[in-house]
Amino acid sequence: MPDFSHCFPITDPTLIFFVVLLIILFAPIIMGKLRIPHIIGMVLAGMLIGEHGLNVLTRDASFELFGKVGLYYIMFLAALEMDMEGLKKSKKQMGIFGLLTFAVPAVLTYLAMRLGLHYPVTTSLLLGCLMASNTLIAYPIVGRYGLQRKPSVSLSVGSSMLSLFIALMGLAAIVAASQDDIGIGFWVGFAAKTALFCCVLAVVIPRLTRWFLRRYSDAVMQFIFVLGILFMSAALSDAIRLEGIFGAFLSGLILNRYIPRLSPLMNRIEFIGNALFIPYFLIGVGMLINVRLLFAGGLTIWVVLGITVAGTLGKAVAAYVSAFVSKLPISSGNMMFGLTSAHAAGAIAMVMVGIRLTNPDGSPVIDDAILNGVVIMILFTCIISTIVTESAAQQITFRDKEFASDEHRKDEEKMLIPVKYPEYADRLIHLAMLMRNEKLRTPMVGLNVVYDDANASYNQREGRKLLDHLTGLAASADVAMQTQVRIAANIANGIKHAFKEFQASEVIIGMHMHPNRSSKFWGDFHQSLFNGLNRQIVMARINQPLSTLRRIQVAVPSRAQYEPGFYRWLERLCRMAGNLECRIIFHGRGDTLAMIEAFVKSHHADVRMECITMEHWNELPRVAATIAEDHMFVVVTARKGTVSYKSALEHLPFEIKQHFNGKNLMIIFPDQYGGSMDEMTFAQPQHTEEQSAYELVREWLHKKLHK
Repeated sequence: MPDFSHCFPITDPTLIFFVVLLIILFAPIIMGKLRIPHIIGMVLAGMLIGEHGLNVLTRDASFELFGKVGLYYIMFLAALEMDMEGLKKSKKQMGIFGLLTFAVPAVLTYLAMRLGLHYPVTTSLLLGCLMASNTLIAYPIVGRYGLQRKPSVSLSVGSSMLSLFIALMGLAAIVAASQDDIGIGFWVGFAAKTALFCCVLAVVIPRLTRWFLRRYSDAVMQFIFVLGILFMSAALSDAIRLEGIFGAFLSGLILNRYIPRLSPLMNRIEFIGNALFIPYFLIGVGMLINVRLLFAGGLTIWVVLGITVAGTLGKAVAAYVSAFVSKLPISSGNMMFGLTSAHAAGAIAMVMVGIRLTNPDGSPVIDDAILNGVVIMILFTCIISTIVTESAAQQITFRDKEFASDEHRKDEEKMLIPVKYPEYADRLIHLAMLMRNEKLRTPMVGLNVVYDDANASYNQREGRKLLDHLTGLAASADVAMQTQVRIAANIANGIKHAFKEFQASEVIIGMHMHPNRSSKFWGDFHQSLFNGLNRQIVMARINQPLSTLRRIQVAVPSRAQYEPGFYRWLERLCRMAGNLECRIIFHGRGDTLAMIEAFVKSHHADVRMECITMEHWNELPRVAATIAEDHMFVVVTARKGTVSYKSALEHLPFEIKQHFNGKNLMIIFPDQYGGSMDEMTFAQPQHTEEQSAYELVREWLHKKLHK
């Protein structure tokens, strides 16, 4: 039998990368058949091929490089996908969980090592800090189930950062104490440089990001820019001895609102991380583990039991107590425990720091038994974390399906997006993606209408190129898209016919960027469209990337709540505000604002909403004074003869030209017969007089629709 032992470990870079890719490809397949979380498969594969296993690969510089990138990526993605508004509303709960998930494991581990195994105080304190921190190694499971914005997940991510920060401070104190350098000066200096670091990033990154995104729309450039911000923050964090993961997480928090969850850029960031960097990190962690040490005798097995049991028990107590205090169900407690119970590279980093330290009696703070015990503890806690998180994710998914009868409201949604100019089409697609219901998985429809003239063939080819580009753009965000190039003698009629063919629910179309160049604000084309089509039409003038918007301001006419399409445009705007994580302000009459507020609080509680009374349409100049360059001004108008139409709307083009020229603008013509009012089961008017008027209007509309 031939001997291949001389071929291993593999040193050729091409073969090393090939073996890693095979693991990334087949580990999920094999683990899926065994019903074991994929992450464990990566760690076990690393154990198998590493120097402590079959010695197929050595943990060379590539694993060091990609492993560190993967760890930063996990922290960055966790911060990027956090529900910031939900987190702001639960600051108290996050603080409680963060303190508990640090203090309980730290105390239990200290007692286990100090009283149970009689280790020195410095060693016991260091291991306490180590077990109090955690790595979000199971976070990709959350992403696979689409639960990133659940309260339990946000609390877990936020508390992980808080506990890590306290643990790093404790580690810094231990290091300083071992060097006889601790005192009030140390703590003042440490607090000052940490505060300065956070403030500098919070001031510089937003300004730099807005400047870059407004000037450069190339997908590759935007992705490289985001990675540059990530690693710049990590490097600066390392420079002030806060560990790079702190900087990576902080940069993700700052960039959170500039990278919408449903954008192509977010999809690219997640794809690259989950396909390469994070698996590389997990395989590298597995290569550090030597299970044979468990059977080698000595203190190793007792160290493993001590820190694993004490640390895991402490994390469990903290998670379930915090869930009880926050009035969350047991499945959320399971999720909180699962996400916060794993230890990986952060623990390795702390141990490596401890190796260089000595106790007052001259003995090493970290001996061989502790080093081996910590590495094996990583394997056990990773297994516990991934199994519990997978189970909790399934429980929460089933729970949401059971109680989400109101979540899936009937809305035959299919957006038609007529496009002509390449430089503007991308922004319309982004707008549609921010407004669509991602759970319906309904394809969007891209349409290019060309005149039936001598240039029709050339314009058709250019239209197909544009639509092919938009299909790729939508696909990069995992959104399906249908397209059509249509020849018509009249552009508006071509759009109307396509609307009927595709059975669309609404139209999203661009407006001219320079209204003063047109003698008529609407132009014959736009006027023909909204006069001849009674479904919802959204006309948008977008001067900058939507991700850089800070506020949406909406002017709503009186009696708008009696229109059949009232809840449709309101739902779209709430989705847009929620995905952009920006504030939305409604200006209108008191009775209309009451219904808007009831709907938003009932169905989009996480959206930051504000209502300002506007008694008459002539108050638009006052509203105009509050519109900044990075705001979107939305006007909900009405067609002649409809319930909410008023003569003041005839002056709308003039007022927009005079007061809102050059601003980001959206004009909405609501659905006039989009759905029976009987299907609109959202918020109902609260007062008797409003209820009576509401019922009269609904009865009249019902008769008109079914005549």
